[in-house]
Amino acid sequence: QVQLVESGGGSVQTGGSLRLSCAASGLPSSGYCMAWFRQAPGKEREGVAGINTGTTKTAYADSVKGRFTISQDNAKNTLYLQMNSLKPEDTTTYYCAATMCRAWWIGLVESFYNYWGQGTQVTVSS
Repeated sequence: QVQLVESGGGSVQTGGSLRLSCAASGLPSSGYCMAWFRQAPGKEREGVAGINTGTTKTAYADSVKGRFTISQDNAKNTLYLQMNSLKPEDTTTYYCAATMCRAWWIGLVESFYNYWGQGTQVTVSS
């Protein structure tokens, strides 16, 4: 059974930083992709950053390029999202997601991901 547990959310001021973590269990040793999504109230879930855990190829939404960095620690089965230069518009709930994927694939389409965490809240005040 796959479980994804996010942590690291909180409240920061504009320009501040946070690092989100996603502890994963039940995933195979290879052949899967992971991603961070976010969803504001009344809006669709948006893909923020993704990584192919085999090739370490990454993808980012334009809105976070240059500010957010996705990474993984295979030894700890943990996914990270380092968020710098945070803006009020980054305020929302962030979700960790995982799916089986081929080596050449990386994507930020919600429907491609099968496993989801419960989310962690990020609040950026001006």
